[in-house]
Order: sequence, then structure tokens, then C-alpha cells
Amino acid sequence: MGESMGIDSPFRGLAMPKSYSINLRERVIEAVEMGASRHEAADRFEVSVSSAVKWLQRWRESKSAAPKSRGGSISPLERCAARVLAVIAEHPDLTLMETVAELRRRRIRTSKSALSRFFARHDMTFKKKPASGGTGTSGCGACTPTLDPGAKHA
Repeated sequence: MGESMGIDSPFRGLAMPKSYSINLRERVIEAVEMGASRHEAADRFEVSVSSAVKWLQRWRESKSAAPKSRGGSISPLERCAARVLAVIAEHPDLTLMETVAELRRRRIRTSKSALSRFFARHDMTFKKKPASGGTGTSGCGACTPTLDPGAKHA
């Protein structure tokens, strides 16, 4: 079990389920306001009791049956993107782990995976530089980030 497939999502790579329609939510709320219990309304409209309870709470607090917004989280690295990109411009030959270490020295908290996702969002990849012709080595040299929208992301 060495793979971490779908570790961030309980849906294991499947699409998130869609929110119930506002129409259905309003019908459940209306049924409760007309005298049905939340359990009865949930049974009648074939939704969970917890959904009916949450919809009623939201309705009573904000008079809104609309679902709450989903997703849209922003990486903390985006707040200091200019500083991160400046480090990359200053030290283009650093590996991913060396970049993480340099950012931490500059009090920018990050991890290897967060930095990798940051580079992917900014269409930056790590490409191997070919060895120079005069060295006679068979290695590929250091990995450096480059702007290459068509390349695979690390």
C-alpha cells in the first residue's frame, strides 16, 4: 500500500457530488413550515434528515436556501508568490528540496508537495539540462525550473 491514490479525497478521484437543487431545498423548508417535522419532510423528499436540519438552520439564519460555496481555497504560497518566484530567479539551479530549504530560511513555510503544486499552477517544470559537451560526463546536470506550458509537471 505504498501509493497514496486519492488520499486527499474520500471520493478517490471521482467527481464531487453536486449540491441538491434550490428547488428541492425550498420544498423541504416549505413542508416543515407547513407543519411537517424535519424527519417527515426528509422522508417525503428522499433526502437525509441531517440535510433537512441543516437547510432549515441556514434558512432561519440567513433566509437563504442556496448551497454554500464550495472549494476555492487558495494556497498560502500564492500570498507570497512574488517572493517565491524571486528565489527561483535568484537561484535557478536549486532542486525542489533545496528550494524548500531556501524558502524556509527566508521564513516562507512550505513543503515539497505544496511547492510542486505551486510550480504546476505557474506552468513551471523542472527540466534536466544536458551536460556540457566538454565534461565527458554522462549525467544530465542540475534540474532547473523553466517556463514550459507544454511539458509534464513534476
